[in-house]
Amino acid sequence: MTIGMPLLFQMIPSILMILAPILIAAAGGLICERSGVVNIALEGLMSIGAMTAATVHVLLEKVIGFSIPLALVFGAFMGCLFSLIHAFASISLRADQVISGTGINLLANGLTVFFCQLIFHTERTPNPQLGMLPGFGGIYPTAWIALVILVITWFVLYKRPWGLRLRACGEHPAALASAGVNVIKIRYIGVLISGSFAGLAGACIVLTQDIQYTVNTINGKGFIALAAVSFGRWLPLGIFGSSLLFGAASALAVHITNIKSLGFLPPDFFNALPYIVTLGTLVIFSGKDYAPRSAGQPYEIGER
Repeated sequence: MTIGMPLLFQMIPSILMILAPILIAAAGGLICERSGVVNIALEGLMSIGAMTAATVHVLLEKVIGFSIPLALVFGAFMGCLFSLIHAFASISLRADQVISGTGINLLANGLTVFFCQLIFHTERTPNPQLGMLPGFGGIYPTAWIALVILVITWFVLYKRPWGLRLRACGEHPAALASAGVNVIKIRYIGVLISGSFAGLAGACIVLTQDIQYTVNTINGKGFIALAAVSFGRWLPLGIFGSSLLFGAASALAVHITNIKSLGFLPPDFFNALPYIVTLGTLVIFSGKDYAPRSAGQPYEIGER
């Protein structure tokens, strides 16, 4: 089989399934960086959300009939809760944002395994009886959740006064503060929203792409979401396009065995394809100055 329309149509459900969590996490990263805080911790927050969602679903699937929606909510909540660590360190303590985010990523790796051992006496959650089921056309509901989040993100950022203030926080926080706006509060809200989106994204992964949580469940998708923000030029439509590119690359890696003309290439090449695309886009756009001017720079009350 060669790459053609039949194969592309077959790949659409897979592309949307993979795209959804990347787009949700990227929307959170966009909001966070637009507020002036770089959130390297997306990877770890997605792990927290994934482990939480898997645990809630496994423990409650036989007890109540809506364990999957509840798992999504709890995943988002725990992501938001853990993002408080990053917010406090990077905003209140004015710590280096990259180091703070990296610390959360390392903490999440150990903490998720610890809680799995504590609750299930193993390093992973058990397999649930049933995960999230795809809807019409084999498309998971997470795809629609991601699109709704993207539209709401665009509307709030560009059609609401609060969105204007959030964007001003990432460009010139001192000027915004001189107008009487609480920069610290807006940045806190931006980080918490980012954490909740990352937790939700992790929950989407574990309920659609995997049937249980392991330490390899996220496997770099948080960093791909960060790359989607950069590649998308910190714009809602841009992160949609970049997330679609990464989703298509990942789906192609799954379906590549059906393409005989590419059979001479080793399977490891296709497994690495999403990360090759990520690195390539970062190299291409690394010299472009599209980022918010104050992103990554701590703000101190009273500075000008």
